[in-house]
Amino acid sequence: MTMTANPGEMSLKDQADALFRRKRMMSFGMPLIVLAYLVYAFFAFDVPGLIASANPENGKTLVRDAYSYKTHVMRDNRSAEVSIAVEGERKGAYPEGQSPDWVTLGETTVITLPRGGVVTFGPEEVSYDIPGYGLVTARPGRQGAQASFPPGDLPDWINASKNRVAITTDEGRMSITRNKTEVFRYSTGWELFFFTLDSPYHGLGLTEVISRALNGEAGAIWHDFWYNPMWMHASVAWALFETVLMAFLGTFGAAIVALPLAFLAAKNFTPLMVVRQAFRRLFDFFRGVDALIWTIVLARAFGPGPLTGALAILVTDTGSFGKMFSEALENVDGKQIEGLQSTGAKPVQRYRFGVIPQVTPVLLSQVLYFFESNTRSATVIGAITGGGIGLLLTQAMITQKDWEEVSYYIILVVLMVFAMDWFSGWLRRKLIAADDSGH
Repeated sequence: MTMTANPGEMSLKDQADALFRRKRMMSFGMPLIVLAYLVYAFFAFDVPGLIASANPENGKTLVRDAYSYKTHVMRDNRSAEVSIAVEGERKGAYPEGQSPDWVTLGETTVITLPRGGVVTFGPEEVSYDIPGYGLVTARPGRQGAQASFPPGDLPDWINASKNRVAITTDEGRMSITRNKTEVFRYSTGWELFFFTLDSPYHGLGLTEVISRALNGEAGAIWHDFWYNPMWMHASVAWALFETVLMAFLGTFGAAIVALPLAFLAAKNFTPLMVVRQAFRRLFDFFRGVDALIWTIVLARAFGPGPLTGALAILVTDTGSFGKMFSEALENVDGKQIEGLQSTGAKPVQRYRFGVIPQVTPVLLSQVLYFFESNTRSATVIGAITGGGIGLLLTQAMITQKDWEEVSYYIILVVLMVFAMDWFSGWLRRKLIAADDSGH
């Protein structure tokens, strides 16, 4: 007896085979599409060219600057005067006749570098005795650097021309030109972070500083630290406050503006579709334009400053809050509102006691989350509007002179974000718990 397959069963099998074929094609096809796009992007953005033009030494210098500082020892080749300053700043200059212990001043100045290198500033000649290489000498003057080197080809870490010689080793750098000779010695740490050279507390140990503070000098110690002219701790603290203030005003200002407008965009509170759609498109417009764009536009209108940054956050978040608040309002339980209406409550009372308690947990959670997020965004916005810690960070990055200051500001920003994350989470739990308990 021959059995004939059911046409319905054959059709189901064909459908299953087709489904499996599509899934196999998706499993192999999607990774291939992604790979093809990555290959295209690799060459479209000229990644090989970027890698070839990268300067590892520059990156190495910047990383080293993040956790160390340079002491500049400079000789004026015309007058033979020697000056010493931390990071080459006047605020970090050693008083005349004073020097760190690795510099010996005199008619001939001797600089001892950490790995045994010795630089000598003589009356007419400068020299650098480099361990493992030899003696480099120069007689800078009207004819240029006039440098001489040990026999053989110059190594890659020496860049020499008629008018300038630059030597970069693991222990420091030296630059010789017709007018001046400079030695840069790296040391680990953030020098003068607490007290500058002109402070009576510079160079004192922690125990001695505490002892002096307990003996009535606490105010003077705090003043010298807080108003440190190199690190500007007071100005940095004010910049951090401005950054948080921008985020606070922008976020909570947007919440205050968006809440009443959200009622006009919610379907169950505004039956008229024209009004509802108009406010929804307004919210789309506000949040569709990035906060950085609003920052640039508002900066042209109101000028630079923290207020402009706060307004940019306010405009952008008004759109985001308006959309979220209107969706929350559309999901409220209508029975509570009907119960209040049956007691003769007016519309404002129905909204206050029937709607707001239902949406408050969602609103608080979103507003506090955006406040935390905007604290980070305010750093970037402040760089454009000229306010907050973002301005100081941008200035330090542009100069590339004191990269340790960049590290300082970045650490402060990260700590500020940590603090705002903890604070917003704690406040969110407290407020929502209080709301749930009915208090």
